Amino acid sequence: MATEAIAAPTLDPPEAEPATKAKDAKGKDKKPAKGKKEEKGKDKQPQAPEGAPTIVAHPRAMRSIARAKGWAGLLGFFIAGYMALPTSTLAGAGLRALLAGVASYVVVWGAAVFIWRRLVMLELKGRQAQMLADLEKAAAARLGPGSQPGAADGR
Repeated sequence: MATEAIAAPTLDPPEAEPATKAKDAKGKDKKPAKGKKEEKGKDKQPQAPEGAPTIVAHPRAMRSIARAKGWAGLLGFFIAGYMALPTSTLAGAGLRALLAGVASYVVVWGAAVFIWRRLVMLELKGRQAQMLADLEKAAAARLGPGSQPGAADGR
């Protein structure tokens, strides 16, 4: 029996044909309502330029941010609930716990994104410095021992 390589399925969405007109559930063309203008630019979010570093593309950043948000929400909920129980009714303590959990979730999310932005940039600068050092070593090895890059040019 011949073995064949099986290609992994792609996660890309299927190519959609460009739609010129919107259609309703019955397949008929829908016309825009009179008096309503389409708002331009409402749904568009700013996009990073091609090749720009993003947190979403970082291998560890998204997992770390998600983990931090989850723990912050849980800890905020339980700590606030525990602190509010002796001073309030059960419903009041639950409401305070929910609000504290949501607040801590949002605060830690913002802090984690802030920190990971800096970490990604530091990693890129470190890799750039390493690549420059490797290029200098390769250039020195190519020129031979005891010679300086640029010495042959008479600089």
